[in-house]
Amino acid sequence: MRSFFLFFLFINFIVSNIFANENPKDILFIGTGYVGLVNGACFAEKGNRVICLDIDEEKINKLNSNIIPIYEPGLEKLIEKNRKENRLKFTTDYEYAIKNSSILFICAPTPSNKDGSCNISFVKQIAKEIAKHIDEYKIIITKSTVPVGTTHKVKKIIKKEIAKRGKNISFDVASNSEFLKEGSAISDCLYPDRVIIGAEKESVKNALIDLHKDFTDNIITMDINSAELTKYAANAMLACRISFMNQIANICKNVGANVNDVKRGMQEDKRIGKLFLEAGIGYGGSCFPKDVKSLSHISKKAKVEPTLIDAIDRVNIYQKVLLAKYIKDYFSKYQNLKGKTLSIWGLSFKPNTDDMREASSLVMIDYLLKKGATLKLYDPIAMSNAKRLIKNSENIQWCNSAIETTKNSDGIVLVTEWDEFKKIDLLEVKKLMNSKNIFDGRDFFDSKKIKKLGFNYVGIGIADEFITKPIIFKTDKQKETNSFFQRNWLFLNIFAIIAIVLAIFTKIYHLNLIKKLKNRSISSSIES
Repeated sequence: MRSFFLFFLFINFIVSNIFANENPKDILFIGTGYVGLVNGACFAEKGNRVICLDIDEEKINKLNSNIIPIYEPGLEKLIEKNRKENRLKFTTDYEYAIKNSSILFICAPTPSNKDGSCNISFVKQIAKEIAKHIDEYKIIITKSTVPVGTTHKVKKIIKKEIAKRGKNISFDVASNSEFLKEGSAISDCLYPDRVIIGAEKESVKNALIDLHKDFTDNIITMDINSAELTKYAANAMLACRISFMNQIANICKNVGANVNDVKRGMQEDKRIGKLFLEAGIGYGGSCFPKDVKSLSHISKKAKVEPTLIDAIDRVNIYQKVLLAKYIKDYFSKYQNLKGKTLSIWGLSFKPNTDDMREASSLVMIDYLLKKGATLKLYDPIAMSNAKRLIKNSENIQWCNSAIETTKNSDGIVLVTEWDEFKKIDLLEVKKLMNSKNIFDGRDFFDSKKIKKLGFNYVGIGIADEFITKPIIFKTDKQKETNSFFQRNWLFLNIFAIIAIVLAIFTKIYHLNLIKKLKNRSISSSIES
């Protein structure tokens, strides 16, 4: 993989020198997170003069020493190259950065609030800082994923803050969301499928088309609100495909089908295509979970019931614990997982990144630990990030290699589909294990080949003889109903007994009343 990226960068270097940017721009990326760093490096690679700004002094000092805070294949070399060629600088100085830039990108984090809405407080703070230091015309662009209307809010904030200074400085705002995939972000940025530009004025649209023409000819312009919503719609659609295939996989498991065969039959349909049809244990990362929740919140504010959007999220939540439940059922003949040791292969939410945000491994590890299992953990890149998120426990062992985890193990649990794991000699691994079991959370291995090697195999969406009890997830309403009855079962039982007793006494009273009335009727007839 590394040799591929080195070759990729070498070819890109040759091309960029042949077709050098004849009209370099002065660009500022505010925020040196994933989006700001990758875009900063790539725009510098295209010959522009780029400044990346962050208020975190420690991070900026590290970047100036070529210490990259995130893992992304090819990014370290790209930053080092463009720093040496004086096209890429890192600073904490707002005044210097804004003065020396004509196009400003806001690349702030936009985490979720407790209600699922998007927190744009960092975006607003950056807008205020821009307004404090702007002294001439600039184009200000929201690159962060933000709810519809945020870019217009940025414009209002900057206008208000400039007015407080007693100044009259013109500027324009625009939206230009990123569509990067972690693990292939450099390629995605340098050679994008399309570029989305949302702007009010034709002059701004033309300026941003000129800025991006070195990347692609497929530049789509629209109004700002549509551009902001396009990002959410794209991510929700991809998340929807993943959740849909995971539900199909669960059906396959219970009816005796193979989801990989179903997938092959589907993806040959040109209307469907091949991407994002992999069944597994759910999606994670910084985008899909957050953006699906935020889109649901946007939908509710627009008075549109987000039925499908909410379902995407629910399916994903259920899916993350699915394999752990399969493992528990598999070992149910031993009553529980106490005394069982499991090898966890992969911790990051996807391969080729060290990102642990919303990783399925976190949910699975928590579940298996509560069931009493001992876990031996390994990831090629994400170990340090994982150690910050996973609490130390006497039932957790951190290992230096995938093979090390398998010594005296009762099962391999494949969580993240790193290429490294396919190169491991499973026959040698089998000799180290107590029990020959593989629990494949990504359908990474060929189940038939694994079984031929003498392993028991449990995958996602692949029928087997081991898991016989269907996994049935309850809806939120069912959970609420059940939890109400569980909390109040004693009261309900007493109420039921009282109701029965009252019914019996009422019946007896009615019988006695009828008897008395009959006796009176007989007496009166005799007297007459």
